[in-house]
Amino acid sequence: MLTYSNYSEKISQLKNKKLSLQENVQYFLNQIKTKEHLNAFNFVFDDAIEQANTISKKIEDGTAGKLAGMVVAIKDVLAIKDKPLTCSSKILKDFVSIYNATAVKKLIDEDAIIIGKTNCDEFAMGSSNENSAFGAVLNPVDEERVPGGSSGGSAAVVAAGLCDVSLGTDTGGSIRQPAALCGIYGLKPTYGRVSRYGLTAFASSFDSIGPFSNNVEDAALVMEVIAGYDKNDSTSVNKGIPGYLENIALDKKLKIGVPKEFFAEGLDPEIKESIETQIEKLKSDGFEIVNIDLPHTQYSIATYYILTTAEASSNLARYDGARYGTRKENPKDLIDMYTSSRSENFGDEVKRRIMLGTYVLSAGYYDAYYKKAQKVRRLFKNDFDKAFELVDIILTPTVPATAFKLAEKMNDPLAMYLGDIYTTSANLAGIPGINIPVGKNSSGLPIGMQLMSAQFNEETLFQMSYYIQKKLL
Repeated sequence: MLTYSNYSEKISQLKNKKLSLQENVQYFLNQIKTKEHLNAFNFVFDDAIEQANTISKKIEDGTAGKLAGMVVAIKDVLAIKDKPLTCSSKILKDFVSIYNATAVKKLIDEDAIIIGKTNCDEFAMGSSNENSAFGAVLNPVDEERVPGGSSGGSAAVVAAGLCDVSLGTDTGGSIRQPAALCGIYGLKPTYGRVSRYGLTAFASSFDSIGPFSNNVEDAALVMEVIAGYDKNDSTSVNKGIPGYLENIALDKKLKIGVPKEFFAEGLDPEIKESIETQIEKLKSDGFEIVNIDLPHTQYSIATYYILTTAEASSNLARYDGARYGTRKENPKDLIDMYTSSRSENFGDEVKRRIMLGTYVLSAGYYDAYYKKAQKVRRLFKNDFDKAFELVDIILTPTVPATAFKLAEKMNDPLAMYLGDIYTTSANLAGIPGINIPVGKNSSGLPIGMQLMSAQFNEETLFQMSYYIQKKLL
């Protein structure tokens, strides 16, 4: 059993010798075995105990980093040197990374312990974690339901108590949506805030790396470590990183925007009621609630899927059996090697998105779809810019419904895609968003509330989330 509720309590117990790091890591390894049926890990690293031995000495010497002994799981789309990197796909089943992703290296440099790599939708394409060559992940809250996706494994391992925190990626909601369905915190940072170097690309102008945690403080601390400029990533932004944890206390009442478009038809009544209850609590605590408009919200799913599938089609062209990854044995010729390697080793959802992306980029359709979608994307950015001139934070539901049953939507891609209707806007605009667990419905399933802020204003997101965690929940 864990004797701490957040990392600051853990490090205090480690320094005071009230907690053994080796025993703590062994506890997590035992829990992972006990809950193996959740299928949340693709790989578990036995050298975690070895890491614990080294870091325990550093803690004793006073030379340990700011995440010393934090046990972290990493989504299997991020590179860890000398460890498998499969993206939950058959096409990369034997691939081993030769370097560390920048975000992973920063964790290791601050003495975090990497305990394993988590299951996800193949190449991060999916909203339920059922599109994985390793099989579906089960939601630890209700094992007959999905944990969300694509970072379902990363959400499940935190919710199930199999590690302290985890890293996931968010292209259209893939951190916030599973965080909502599993009842934990999940942050999608501003695009460019965390280096994407070492992240296997799905949609390069959308992908963001961020943390899952059981409390706001741990997410803030991890973000302090993984954020920052990286010369290896041309989209990384050179801006100073505030002390997110140090400045986590909110010192003024904020203006909170509530967009009517996010409370329209299609929102589960129990989620609507729960979010409105939180809004009323904030109002009675002195926060100003402002009704705002985000008029292009209805186009978010269409715009998102046109642009991301186009980028996916381009990014996945490199998996051709020629350079690395799985290839067909004894192909008849070069074309047979290309087509067979791809058709036999990509899953259905990945193929669907490659075909959609190739279509919207093709001659005759490029202007009608891709170019137009890029223009609409700019309108999303304008909507949010105008909104943040009026308010400090935007508050919405994270998802329109709670976790659905396994296989319930597998044959209805459109219904699956519509589950991301409240999260894709932040990726289109490049702004940060966080999921806050705000209770459960009548069936005991978690309900998530989303906060969004202006670009590079994660500090306000953490402050508001911490206030809600401490005062309202």
